[in-house]
Amino acid sequence: MTDTILSRCQAHGLRMTEQRRTIAAVLEAADDHPDVEELHSRAAAADPRISLATVYRTVKLFEETGILEKHEFGDGRARYETADREHHDHLIDMQTGEVIEFVDPEIEALQERIAAKLGYALKGHRLELYAVPLKKR
Repeated sequence: MTDTILSRCQAHGLRMTEQRRTIAAVLEAADDHPDVEELHSRAAAADPRISLATVYRTVKLFEETGILEKHEFGDGRARYETADREHHDHLIDMQTGEVIEFVDPEIEALQERIAAKLGYALKGHRLELYAVPLKKR
């Protein structure tokens, strides 16, 4: 990541209250794809005054300004990650809900070839694979 969520918020001219700063810090520290309830739990551990409604409003604002990217992995929960991360795809374990990030050069090249074959220049894509483990863990 080239800069922090906080610096991106400031670059977008967002007013940064202490609660927004706390939520930004929680998002910055996340190494998973938390939903709003998970973000609230983590933020409230740092500042018990943060309400669930504040987290919802802040996440919506961050998403609208392009700071966060929203994902819906089929479990009924919107999950979030920072929007400026290097490109990657997701494999979702349908039994546990675990989200595994991966990059595969062959898949990337194949997508480029498919777009070109159909007469297009690929400008972006989102790949989500839904799977179950081959063996019990």
